[in-house]
Amino acid sequence: MNDFSRQLEKTHRSLSNRFKGKLAEAWQCTVSVALANTFPMEPKDMAADATKASPPGPTLRRHPAVSIVVPCFNGGRFLDALMTSLGHQTFRDFEIIIVDDGSTDEETPRKLASLRDRVRVIHQDNRGPSAARNTGARAASGNALFMLDCDDTIESDFLAETVPLLQSAPADVGMVFTHLRLMGAENGLVSRYFNRFDLLFTNTVSSGLILRKDAWRAVGGYDESMRDGYEDWDFSLRLASAGFRGIEVSKPLYIYHIGDDSRASRSSRIDKKRLYGTLWRQIREKHAESYRPLAMLRLWNQSRQGHTQGHAKVRLWKGFAAYTLALLLPDALFSQLIARLHRKNRADASVLAFSGAASEPRLVP
Repeated sequence: MNDFSRQLEKTHRSLSNRFKGKLAEAWQCTVSVALANTFPMEPKDMAADATKASPPGPTLRRHPAVSIVVPCFNGGRFLDALMTSLGHQTFRDFEIIIVDDGSTDEETPRKLASLRDRVRVIHQDNRGPSAARNTGARAASGNALFMLDCDDTIESDFLAETVPLLQSAPADVGMVFTHLRLMGAENGLVSRYFNRFDLLFTNTVSSGLILRKDAWRAVGGYDESMRDGYEDWDFSLRLASAGFRGIEVSKPLYIYHIGDDSRASRSSRIDKKRLYGTLWRQIREKHAESYRPLAMLRLWNQSRQGHTQGHAKVRLWKGFAAYTLALLLPDALFSQLIARLHRKNRADASVLAFSGAASEPRLVP
């Protein structure tokens, strides 16, 4: 009986101590909650406390909706206007990447240095605009790319009109673009549109594309060997051949600069050097399958039946006439012929109002 009494007393003390411990723990928890409600921790204290509690994990980087890629060679004098137009955009989810393509003047490096807190600047040896675009595209964080030449600008609603349209479009839509407003040595409005048949004879798609990065990757980027021009035309042809199509925004929201003799742009240099024949021959050679007569006829027929976006605006006979002349004439003579047609088109444009998509495109821009 005595042993039983001692065991009972020992059990009683054990339960009592355990009960007191739980009671003390509950009391401490209650006091802590009360103190926390009365004296909340500052955010910096919470961050410090969280750091002590667990090791820091990787920092999550939010990707912008679109990466603006700007190739720049000796274009520092244009960057103020470009940055002003980007600063006025109503759509704000973007990053800016300027690729300095080996500039040799003093103004461009100085201007780029002043922009480092607002843009990402990448320097490379001079390799041409295609290489600069590809460098910027590889560094881009966004799923969409906007190719913007450094001497061009855009209206304040350009991104708001184009980026959401691409985001909501089917996967086969690889690019979105707008009509052009010409500034500089020439002034006027130029309609842009997507049609695979017409694209064989003239670059109906704007060089300022909003495009899916996956589409850029699928066709291998821009051809870096095309340094004299029309690399944007070649890129659009490769997108079309890969099954991608484009959507136009029927507003002149892209402002395309055409240089004069003192500040010549690439388009004006092509015009002055009469490079049309040579460059179009290179494109025909690169896309030989698309330029076979039966393939061209098939594309024209598909356009008539609405199988591609919009209807062909280049007449069948005119397209084949241009193709035949380019085959028969030397490049220099064909270039002179196209230059004469361009002068006539510019004279007509000076007296005719902008007619939007109803206007007929000129052959070999």
